[in-house]
Order: sequence, then structure tokens, then C-alpha cells
Amino acid sequence: MVPDLSDFAGGWRLARRIEDARAGLTGRFEGQAVFRPGAGGLVVTETGVLRYGAGQPVQAERRYIWRVEAGGIAVFFDDGRPFHRFSPAAPEARHDCAPDLYHVRYDFSVWPRWRVVWHVTGPRKNYVMTSDHTPMKTRSSAMPTGA
Repeated sequence: MVPDLSDFAGGWRLARRIEDARAGLTGRFEGQAVFRPGAGGLVVTETGVLRYGAGQPVQAERRYIWRVEAGGIAVFFDDGRPFHRFSPAAPEARHDCAPDLYHVRYDFSVWPRWRVVWHVTGPRKNYVMTSDHTPMKTRSSAMPTGA
């Protein structure tokens, strides 16, 4: 199945693993991602607990905006700056944040479970971040008309 934007609406369990080669550490994030209608598409809020190496666990939260654009899905930071764009049928993209390069691949092959893998490289960064999304029972695919 190739999902469209409305298929993401609702709640997802989120398990993320960060393999930081530069620091020699592994991080883990456990929480949820909730996709709610808003801002001309879906507002994505990730909340949970981040454990990084031997450090103390911290509460973490991040927001993005997903919109249908040019036959694909455009992802924006919560302040409206463009992040990247992908097509669920050809789910790879990149984000240049000089001097670092972010390359992402979305995997929808076992939908409704899906995975996002980021490879981040640069003079200060060298990590792979894998995020697995599993539908929550309360997940709803309802979107408002015209979204």
C-alpha cells in the first residue's frame, strides 16, 4: 500500500534508536507521534522520553507540519521552514543543513507499520536514526474536508 496524507492521521507508538558513531553512544526514544489536522495539513507532535548513553532520561517533544504538495508530502519544521519533501511511492529525500547532510528513507512495506531511517553526516555529525511507528488503538484516519 502507498499511503496518502490522510492515512497518517491519528496516534502512533514511536520507538526510535539513534546510533551515534561520532560519540560512540546509542540513544533511545520511546513515546508517541500524533498527527492532527491543522496548518493546512497535519500537525505532528512527537512526545516521549529520550535516553542517550548513560545520561539521565529526559522528556522530549518536537512538532512538524505535513502537507500535500506537488504530488507528494512536504514536511516543515513547526515554525514553517521547509524540512524535506517525499513521495510515498518513492520515499527518499534529503535535507541540506550546511555543513551537515541529512538523507531519509521512509519504508511503508508493512503498512500500517512504517519506518523512517535518517543517515546524518558532516564534520560534527555521524549517526543513523531509525524510527518505528505502530498504530495506536485510538488512531483515527478522519481528516476534515479540504485538508
